[in-house]
Amino acid sequence: MTIFVLIGALGLLAGFLSGLLGIGGGIIMAPLLLFVPPLFGFEPLSMQVVAGLTIIQGLLAAVLGAVTHHRFLAVSVSLSVVMGPAIFIAALLGGAGAKWVSNEVLLFLFSIMALLASVMMLVRRGQEEEYPDIERLAFSRGKAIITALLVGSLGGLVGQGGSFLLVPLMIYFVGIPTRIAIGSNLAIIILSTAAGFLGKMITGQIAWYLTAPLVFSVIPGVLLGSHLGHRVPILILRRLLALLIAIAACRLWWSLLAP
Repeated sequence: MTIFVLIGALGLLAGFLSGLLGIGGGIIMAPLLLFVPPLFGFEPLSMQVVAGLTIIQGLLAAVLGAVTHHRFLAVSVSLSVVMGPAIFIAALLGGAGAKWVSNEVLLFLFSIMALLASVMMLVRRGQEEEYPDIERLAFSRGKAIITALLVGSLGGLVGQGGSFLLVPLMIYFVGIPTRIAIGSNLAIIILSTAAGFLGKMITGQIAWYLTAPLVFSVIPGVLLGSHLGHRVPILILRRLLALLIAIAACRLWWSLLAP
């Protein structure tokens, strides 16, 4: 096995989960790229290389996933227009202000939010339509903007995308149906992910020679996950997302406690 084959396999897995659960995938892709290659005897990838590959995976997942979920009538354009610019601006401000705030405190807050989000995803919302009508979606713009600003600013401060927090908050705070929250989340994060990609590309932080296997594997992974997601009951989707968020929270705690 070569490093290209391994990166392709990891990209397929991350892309599949991104499409299935409506997350950017950075919380999945980054640890996979950091910890899996040494298990197969390869030299560890540097954090800069991992970050560059992760942002490419996230951008592909966001764009392809949003388009595919839109075809299944699971992306709210109005919700995306309200939350997308807000989370983009908040992430920029959060990233700029990170140097004035203790990273340990921020990671602690972020990990607590991840644990709460995981628990929330296990709580039943009562009766929820499996396939809600996107045309009848109503939501509070105020709550949507507050959610976007909170996740964007906190994510920018700690250097995390935060989309795994955005989905549960949209479901339980803004009141968005699960399938529409999953689909719309990918559209919402396109702008902020694209900004991150441009920043890394302009500053030469992307190892282009490793991107080909990632691109060719993420695309089918996202398409497969997005299509399968609309066949899986929403209760199972919520449980899978709760598990993934719990794993993300553990990773954040590890980052906080590791020497």
